[in-house]
Amino acid sequence: MTLTTVERKTGHFRSASPGFRLLLLSILSITLMVMDHHNQHLINVRTTLAVLLHPVEILVSAPFDISHNISESLATRSELTANNRRLNQEALVQNARLQRMAALEAENARLRALLDSTTKVGDNIIIAEIVSVDMNPYRNMILINKGGQDGAYVGQALIDANGIVGQITRDRLYSAEAMLVTDVDHALPIELARNRLRTIAVGTGELNRLSLPFLPSNADVREGDLLISSGLGGTFPSGYPVGVIRQINSTTGQAFLEIDAEPAAALNRIREVLLISPREQGGAADNNKQQIKAGINAITDTKAEETTTEEVTNKNQPAAEAATENATSTSEEAF
Repeated sequence: MTLTTVERKTGHFRSASPGFRLLLLSILSITLMVMDHHNQHLINVRTTLAVLLHPVEILVSAPFDISHNISESLATRSELTANNRRLNQEALVQNARLQRMAALEAENARLRALLDSTTKVGDNIIIAEIVSVDMNPYRNMILINKGGQDGAYVGQALIDANGIVGQITRDRLYSAEAMLVTDVDHALPIELARNRLRTIAVGTGELNRLSLPFLPSNADVREGDLLISSGLGGTFPSGYPVGVIRQINSTTGQAFLEIDAEPAAALNRIREVLLISPREQGGAADNNKQQIKAGINAITDTKAEETTTEEVTNKNQPAAEAATENATSTSEEAF
């Protein structure tokens, strides 16, 4: 059968090689892109295709979205319980930290007060923390976390933000034992800030009471008088608050007053103490040496005056005896 011209052409195009068809499609695509780039002829076509393909996109992503929603809705009871327990524990920890803030603020206030009290002491100080307190009711002893390794030494004075606390009695190298001013074996040279009357404050074994047993019944003492350290003895520097007189009892026939004082330092609430620097101790020792030297000079001057008086008396005695003899002889001649 004879083929027509149309049939021959159609068969010839279908029998074209794949490479030729790819080339034609590529040329067509490039032509369309150039035309769209310059004249924007295919914007409506792209919009229409995006609208038509949107349901297809939803259908493609639907399995993943459905599986994710199902996995969230089918969470087990144990996982929810574990998450709830974990959240409760975290909330408990946060509440505990919030409660600790009040204690930290109080500690910060105490440390600031200690730093303010160092103005008089100077920069060369040691800040120690109280580790433990002696539970013996008859002894007022504490243990601090500073020892000879840190520069502490036996006899070193302890103060806090309010006044004198005590002194170190035993060095443990990395810690030290200290005796409070209220211990029954402790005595502290003091003076009244109002009139400089000197005496000794003795511990009573009670953290809130000191005793002044060596003041005579006619001493100028008043309730509310401030007691400060006198500096005698060289252990405690002078001028630091020791306590305040709270009660004065006078018994008829007794030579001394019964005086109770309240310590200036809060001995039952302190957490940190300051160790007085050796420089401060050296200054106190120098003051004591100067006082001793002044006392020796005063005694020497007194003895010199007594010697001069005796010499003048001895020189005048012969002249007085001669005058007496002359007066006697004159009286005899007159008679």
